[in-house]
Amino acid sequence: MKTNSPPANFKQIHRLFLLIILILVACFIVSIMFLYGFDPTLLQLTSLFIICILATGAVWVWLWNRQIAIYIQTLDTAIERAIHDLPPLTNYEETALSSMEHKLKRYIGMSKANERNIQTEKNKIKELISDISHQTKTPLSNIMVFSQLLEEMPGLNENVRHYIQHIKAQSDKLDWLIQSLIKLSRLETGMISLQQIEAKPLIQTLTQALSQIYAQAENKQITINIDCGIHILACHDVKWTSEALFNLLENAVKYTPHNGQISVLAESNEMFTCLHLTDTGLGIPSEEIPHIFKRFYRGKQAREFEGVGIGLFLSREIITAQGGHINVISETGKGTTFSVYLPQR
Repeated sequence: MKTNSPPANFKQIHRLFLLIILILVACFIVSIMFLYGFDPTLLQLTSLFIICILATGAVWVWLWNRQIAIYIQTLDTAIERAIHDLPPLTNYEETALSSMEHKLKRYIGMSKANERNIQTEKNKIKELISDISHQTKTPLSNIMVFSQLLEEMPGLNENVRHYIQHIKAQSDKLDWLIQSLIKLSRLETGMISLQQIEAKPLIQTLTQALSQIYAQAENKQITINIDCGIHILACHDVKWTSEALFNLLENAVKYTPHNGQISVLAESNEMFTCLHLTDTGLGIPSEEIPHIFKRFYRGKQAREFEGVGIGLFLSREIITAQGGHINVISETGKGTTFSVYLPQR
């Protein structure tokens, strides 16, 4: 970046300096005329002296501006060379510019080293998560399969069946917890990449999310009403947006009592496509709303239900990563509305 003119504050200083000079010159001329009267020779000498002073000041200001421009340009070049890891411009001179350049070079070197260390740690975490996922999948699957086989054996008494059902329920819970923690860790370490963000019909993503909670809703006889036209588009990644919507819908089913109702309404605005998810559940106290998207946070009423408090956190992270946001309106005992805003382009 080349700098050919002084900054605006220097120009203001120059104007102020010129104004002061003109005022002093005017005062000097008035004083001479008051003391000595009108003398053409004296007036000519005075005018010549003033012109010389103004010319000297103009040359000094020009030289000063030029020196500042050269210094800024040199500093800009030094910064560019430091960023691109080129040899220093000042070659270890005993000047303020040389000191600044080498300090900047050390700082950039430290920043790049930190970035490399962070990337190395991310790779280690990625490998660790993959190992955890692989190592737990087989034994957990075996537990669930053997539990099902035991349940199908004839001649079992009620106590044994109760224990088997308890094992199955806890195995399902453990599987869900492991998968949730893996998703959360991948999101926080940047391993989840939202690469397929483009304008797509929202109804497909919504249907994919709803298909995972229909069974739970039917068990509680919860009615689900959907109002989402096939023409409504939003820029989003289908896979991860459906995951975010699933977390919101799962919470709606979980905290809505039997014979309740869940409404899903999609509408297009000028900049965003909005998806309103409304339930007739327990509602959220106003003092808890600012905290519900925090990781592992659970409200007082939510503690009576199963969960660890990462679903809303994960949903917000996914929606935010796509340039959207989530709003919440709730009233205790009357239900909750989550409004998901996704950009249209």
